[in-house]
Amino acid sequence: MTTPPRRHHPSERAIAIRYQQRSAEVKALQRQCYALATLRLKAAVQANGTGKGLAVVSDIDETILDNTAVMAHAMTLGEAMDGFETWKLWEREGAPHLLPGAADFFHLADRLGVTIFYVSDRFEENKLATIATLSRLGLPQVHADHVLLFGPPKAERRAAVERDHRVILHLGDTLHDFHGCFADATLEDQHRLAEDHADRFGEDWIVFPNAAHGTWMEAELRPWDAPRRG
Repeated sequence: MTTPPRRHHPSERAIAIRYQQRSAEVKALQRQCYALATLRLKAAVQANGTGKGLAVVSDIDETILDNTAVMAHAMTLGEAMDGFETWKLWEREGAPHLLPGAADFFHLADRLGVTIFYVSDRFEENKLATIATLSRLGLPQVHADHVLLFGPPKAERRAAVERDHRVILHLGDTLHDFHGCFADATLEDQHRLAEDHADRFGEDWIVFPNAAHGTWMEAELRPWDAPRRG
């Protein structure tokens, strides 16, 4: 018998989205991620002598773009966070903004001659709209063959990039943005796999904070079993 998914109390979603959208701490963490990515980018290019043949692979949502407005919209309507029709409409008509540090990082990669690939599970049917959004926000190398959207698993899209480039950095907000082993893994397996790949975090894997989405949202809390007194 399959256990039904846990129903989230509205306050859980509100706290997660409020933290993601309004906290200064999240903005600081996002800047911190891009600061670290910049250090790794410069070091890799220096070691290679040039940016030629190198690539950065980045997720889009909550890694480059802030989509918390549509999260808040869905919450107020009582919709699921992954409601397809709302997200499709947002991809076409929404006005996300860049995370702090994103513009400087990607323009630096472009100036250094590093190839950029935007690998996202946004809908392929909205590819032109996604390209238009990224272009409107001034991001470099926003070409159709550099924007790889939902279809083949992300692992396959990354492998296609790796056939012709050495990927020096992966940027994302969920673990399957980095390696196919995390896709569809249970939460316990994700913890184990994260330990197995511990040496990559902060090196060529840069993880961005996202309090509003993830396998962990279905996990039960583990409260302290305080000793009884008296």
